[in-house]
Amino acid sequence: MLGAITFQTEVTNISSHGVWLLSAGKELFMSYDDFPWFKDAPIGKILNVEEPTPGHFYWPDLDVDLGIESIEHPDRFPLRAKNGKTSP
Repeated sequence: MLGAITFQTEVTNISSHGVWLLSAGKELFMSYDDFPWFKDAPIGKILNVEEPTPGHFYWPDLDVDLGIESIEHPDRFPLRAKNGKTSP
């Protein structure tokens, strides 16, 4: 996209436990328990990640925005989405 500046970041692994993200030489792990948006998402949508500013990650196909602090310390951010599913 013309005029947009993004930093190099990539998903390095997707497992049955979660997603690994590499940014600025640092690998970050996002468990499905803490980041449920990724659990049932198609691989192509998980791989499509952008870093519009350092430490800010965006998955446009999933409409998910995450800061590095929430990835490194998910316990500090207890509110989690229900991944589009409602509770009984």
